[in-house]
Amino acid sequence: MFFATDLDTVTHGIQLAVAPVFLLTAVAGMIGSVAGRLARIIDRARVLEDRIDKASAQDPMAAAYAELKQLRQRGALVNTCIALLTFCAIMIGLTIMALFLGETTEMQIFRIATILFLTGVTCFLLALLCFFDRNSDCHAHAQIWPPGTRRPNRLKAHAPCRTKAKKTCP
Repeated sequence: MFFATDLDTVTHGIQLAVAPVFLLTAVAGMIGSVAGRLARIIDRARVLEDRIDKASAQDPMAAAYAELKQLRQRGALVNTCIALLTFCAIMIGLTIMALFLGETTEMQIFRIATILFLTGVTCFLLALLCFFDRNSDCHAHAQIWPPGTRRPNRLKAHAPCRTKAKKTCP
């Protein structure tokens, strides 16, 4: 295997491999955002589980159980989103390696780099769809209360997208 030793070839290889790094930055930011939302879902589920545990045997807590079921579904969707983003990051990292090796060695792996990049972008788009689906479902159930108006009890009104003090989705 031949490795390039001239500076121009190595420099061009680095320039070629750096472009996908910007996508990695976007993926990292999205993972952080989605992980934060997962934490909010878990926190809300814990609050509901505590309420269910403290409730009397005569109170069926049907609204709380329904909200827990919805939170479980959202959690699964967010976990899928995180898995897709992680796979995307792996594919983009492999793309960077393939582009650099293809430029600095005699290996003809640009087709592999193309497939890796397109797979990574596809995973990113699928993760965005998961994120969009979770958000659109939440916003469809959101209720906006005028300033000065008292909200009814969260569990009785069954506003599933509410957290303790926020009017946003978990």
